[in-house]
Amino acid sequence: MNAIEFNHVSKQYRLGLVSTQTLAHDIRRFWITSVLRKEDPYLKIGETNDRATKGTSEYVWALRDIDFKVEQGDVVGIIGKNGAGKSTLLKLLSRVTGPTTGTIRAHGRIGSLLEVGTGFHPEMTGRENIFMNGAILGMSRSEIQAKLDEIIAFSGCERYIDTPVKRYSSGMTVRLGFAVAAFLEPEILVVDEVLAVGDAEFQKKAIGKMKDVSEGEGRTVLFVSHNMTSIKQLCNHGIMLEKGEVAFMGTAEDAIGRYLAINEEEIDKPLLERTDRQGNGKVRFSNIIFRNARGEAVTEAFVGTPLSIEMYIQINDPSADLSQAIMACGMNDNYGMTVVNWVSDELQHDFSKIRNGKITLHIPSLNFRPQTYNFGVQLSIGGTAPENFCDVLNPAARLTILNDAVFTPGVNLQECRGHLALVPGKFVTD
Repeated sequence: MNAIEFNHVSKQYRLGLVSTQTLAHDIRRFWITSVLRKEDPYLKIGETNDRATKGTSEYVWALRDIDFKVEQGDVVGIIGKNGAGKSTLLKLLSRVTGPTTGTIRAHGRIGSLLEVGTGFHPEMTGRENIFMNGAILGMSRSEIQAKLDEIIAFSGCERYIDTPVKRYSSGMTVRLGFAVAAFLEPEILVVDEVLAVGDAEFQKKAIGKMKDVSEGEGRTVLFVSHNMTSIKQLCNHGIMLEKGEVAFMGTAEDAIGRYLAINEEEIDKPLLERTDRQGNGKVRFSNIIFRNARGEAVTEAFVGTPLSIEMYIQINDPSADLSQAIMACGMNDNYGMTVVNWVSDELQHDFSKIRNGKITLHIPSLNFRPQTYNFGVQLSIGGTAPENFCDVLNPAARLTILNDAVFTPGVNLQECRGHLALVPGKFVTD
């Protein structure tokens, strides 16, 4: 039995406006479609949802001709670059907005966690919001009461459950929101990337709960994430969106492979030509160079050796206050899992002293297992909220760490043996 059906669904927006924003547009649209029973003329115009091009039309297709079915009990990962249409697809399914064309059928109640605070009234307490959300799902007060203790315990918000949610941090709001969505027994659970707001412990709990919901209770889960490890662990099927269209449907592993292949194409481009970046562009990374102990530019280095990473920046806005800059960079594995991060405010570095646009990170010893790592960079000014981002590129560059005997002479390290970071140690027996 199909739990979800998208039948040739498209969603069109007029850039910068709600509806068409002019009475003439709206009356003409209503007259042609509802009275004359003809095709909507605005469906013949508009451009593909491609963030990399400026475009000439004020109409854009956020989604175009989306057609797929999800069986009951399936766990489907929705993946794609930023702006591919993932969140729009979930909003259509959750009836936050309606499709421009096509039909969506969902068999069963839908519990959604799309954005921080979605479905919560800020003036109501956490407890009151739980009952309100349950009522929206069609549950009786006694049914909600039976689940109340589990929801509160899972969220970890017991101390603040009778406090208005407007006073919650974003992490607390997400924890409670997920608990409500997962425990009030919707037949379909829809989860967007908001889980990234929670800490590592909560993310692990949330993934475990989604597994229980799908495997143990036979409910359907749609999960959007950029974390390929979470998609691989949780999902059995995957849908990859690209520029508002379905680029691939298949197993989760095949969908991940297709997504990673696109990243391979991007990473081969010069840094300033990359279109898969985020941020306001006030400051941008222009080049990244790895150098070994001899100062030679490299793309490979041996385990345990020193490395310097030179990051060149281009200042596009003279008013950018680099004394308020925060730089973060790190190594990730091929599934997007962070192995290590370096953050400038923790290392007490002041970028106001920068002279030639070069920032260098010195690493005394590459204590990582041998494999290829993706190096990601982020620079923000005035804080680390998304609105403060100047430039974010992940992956920005790639480094292969080569096998070597760093612990015991003559004994090379194994590539995949649990965690990737290496900490020296010694076994002693009595």
